[in-house]
Amino acid sequence: MILMFRRTLSRFSVLVAGSALVLGSIHVSAQQDQPRRGRKYKVPPPSARVEVTVLRDGNGKPLENAAVIFHPIEGDRDKGGMELKTNFDGKAVIDVIPIGDTVRLQVIAKGFQTYGQDYKIDTSSMSMEIRMKRPGEQYSIYKAKDETADSDSGSTPGKPASSSKDARTPPPNN
Repeated sequence: MILMFRRTLSRFSVLVAGSALVLGSIHVSAQQDQPRRGRKYKVPPPSARVEVTVLRDGNGKPLENAAVIFHPIEGDRDKGGMELKTNFDGKAVIDVIPIGDTVRLQVIAKGFQTYGQDYKIDTSSMSMEIRMKRPGEQYSIYKAKDETADSDSGSTPGKPASSSKDARTPPPNN
């Protein structure tokens, strides 16, 4: 009795599965006849893998946590920015920039001069090594006190200028 029940159940399940396949194929063919609505899929352009290594200029050691900013440029306009941070090896990798684009690369790190350069992405894989320098001496339009006193009094360089106190005559003794 149990054997007969199993045989009937298996025949019934095969019949249900077969009818589901037939009905599913009819539904799919009906969908293909209708015009598609919505946006057409546009294949993205091939992109390049760009690896930037940021090093200290003095000793060549990697610079961790430096901001690496990519500005894709279209004509004269900046199309936005993508910012990455360098890892402990001083590396930042991006793989979404289309081949043929121009990118303005900017690297900012605390205690170092900001780096900036335009690059043309023309291969599928690019590697760049950026050496960050310490800031140089500050430029100023103001001179030190010694230099301004020299230029004001008209004295020769290297000799101290006489100040107005020294030029006064001493008060008379009464």
